[in-house]
Parts: sequence; C-alpha cells; structure tokens
Amino acid sequence: MITNEEYIKANIRLEELLKLINDDDFSLDEELIIVSDIIEKYEEKHFPIGLPSLKDVIELRMFEMKLKQKDLALLLDTSASRISEIFKGKRDITLSMAKGLYKKLNIDSDIILQ
Repeated sequence: MITNEEYIKANIRLEELLKLINDDDFSLDEELIIVSDIIEKYEEKHFPIGLPSLKDVIELRMFEMKLKQKDLALLLDTSASRISEIFKGKRDITLSMAKGLYKKLNIDSDIILQ
C-alpha cells in the first residue's frame, strides 16, 4: 500500500524527471515508469473516477450536435415528453432508445448500461 508521503515524494520526483528527460536520452525512462506507477496506483485508490452519468453524456452530445430535446426525440423515435421525463429521472430509457444512443449518438455502451 502506498502512503500519502510516498505519493507526494513520487509527484515531486516526477516533476524533476520531466525537466531532465529529453528525446535522445532514455536513461531515466525506467525511473519515470516506476514513479508514474506509484502515482497511478495511489490515485486509483484515493481519487477514483467513475463513469459520467448517461444524462450528462446525452446532454454533451446534444450540445455537440446542436440538438434540442425535440430533435433528440425524433432521432431516437420517441416523444419530446418522454425525453424530458428521462432527463428528470421519472422514466428509464427503453432498449430501442439504448440502441439509438449507441448507434446515433455514439455513446459508449458501458455508460448506457450503468
């Protein structure tokens, strides 16, 4: 188990290594990997990042594609009121909507199925 002190030391050393490393010298690569692994393991345990919510991802895609709720409803072959209910948490998505989100909005299946 990596302690907070080890994590801080690893971050300090990483900063030092990044200043020393250049494209022609590979002598510090092994230490860089070791230090990075320490930081990664500590952060995975203490600062886990979960999947974004489906609602947030749908809203992001709508923004990117310049869609309104009624446009999304047409794209997913449903009603605008159903989309509104889903956003408010009053309804779950259907299987056909899940397929549409995956195929038409390119939303990762892990996010849809969470």
